[in-house]
Amino acid sequence: MPDAYLNLNVRGLGASATLAINERSAQLQREGREIYRLGLGQSPFPVPEPVVEALRANAHQKDYLPVHGLRELREAVAEHVRSTQEIDVPADGVVIGPGSKELLFLTQLVHYGDLIMPTPSWVSYAPQARIVGRQVHWLATTRENDWRLTADELARFCASDPERPRLLILNYPNNPSGATYNAAQLEALAATAREFKVLVISDEIYGEVEFSGGHTSIARFYPEGTILSTGLSKWCGAGGWRLGVFCIPEALFWLRDALVSAASETFTSTSAPIQFAAVRAFQGGVEIEDYLTQSRKVLRALGTWSAQRLREPGAQLPLPEGGFYLFPDLTACRRRLAHRELRDSSSLCERLLEDTGVAALPGTVFGRPAEELTLRLAFVDFDGARALSAARMLGEPDEAFLRQYCGRVVTAVERLCDWLEA
Repeated sequence: MPDAYLNLNVRGLGASATLAINERSAQLQREGREIYRLGLGQSPFPVPEPVVEALRANAHQKDYLPVHGLRELREAVAEHVRSTQEIDVPADGVVIGPGSKELLFLTQLVHYGDLIMPTPSWVSYAPQARIVGRQVHWLATTRENDWRLTADELARFCASDPERPRLLILNYPNNPSGATYNAAQLEALAATAREFKVLVISDEIYGEVEFSGGHTSIARFYPEGTILSTGLSKWCGAGGWRLGVFCIPEALFWLRDALVSAASETFTSTSAPIQFAAVRAFQGGVEIEDYLTQSRKVLRALGTWSAQRLREPGAQLPLPEGGFYLFPDLTACRRRLAHRELRDSSSLCERLLEDTGVAALPGTVFGRPAEELTLRLAFVDFDGARALSAARMLGEPDEAFLRQYCGRVVTAVERLCDWLEA
């Protein structure tokens, strides 16, 4: 009987896959199991000390702030985007929310149009669209192209109904693959989006942890039609602080106004102490630049080593270019896995957790076919503070460094490889 009272859009909708695997891993650990937590993509690094100090100094801030955010913070974000991406974002176009996830949801709520996105894509985009009753269209990518969306594929899809309103979510460095886009690829996608009047939400939450330090936003090439999304969770180690940012161009202020109106009736405003502290984060400076340099160095070394090790038993995957994810395809191992009756990604991850203690997410929750043997690994189960300190002293991390300071991830990858070869 209770189901009869549920909105049809949420019936059968479970908890977010990333949060569910994190809670399950914690429960198994409480039961005494040795679990390697490669399921939830949470930054392993501490919040930079200058930002923590700013939070301490502003703990007394208790007033409701403007719905679209603290003026000083919006100005700091606008200046940060101008200095790093050479994009002129007005401070009035910056909207602050309790995590970019909430801003993504409200945008889908106020914008009338189909949601389109590459497969694989982050686990919450499609469920959010389902909740608000939007059509979801997955755009094909290939492993051979490192799971990147091409301008040709976008044009092929849009040409079937060129006047239909559409919202494209483009996330890079990508969760789950770790791949990113170069300037030429972004310029081609931007031209196609402009041709078909596709609104783009560019989810660049991992932009600051692109390993080269040279992240490029598609908003450079399509400023009038791109909402740049970022926040504190991934590059600043502050996932639990819940602060997200949208940078909206003047041409889309009609959407900004609708978004702020919806926000005023839902979350009201984002935590005041967090917003005051975030001003310091977006102001940057020597300490924060060093923090980012060391973070990228550790993640690049660990991601590269892990990908190369996984290739040895037959996993196929690109070397990650940013973030902290790997998306191995175990198709080449299918025959070896068949005796375990593992014929889809969900059963693969269940058995992997049971046999090895390695928690991972199946490719199906990222929009891949159920029968495809893909999974996502978040290489974050290590003491980030200890690794950062060592990286400053020891220079470029080698395998010995990874075994000493990122040992749980190294062990998890080796357990997975041994399991594949058994």
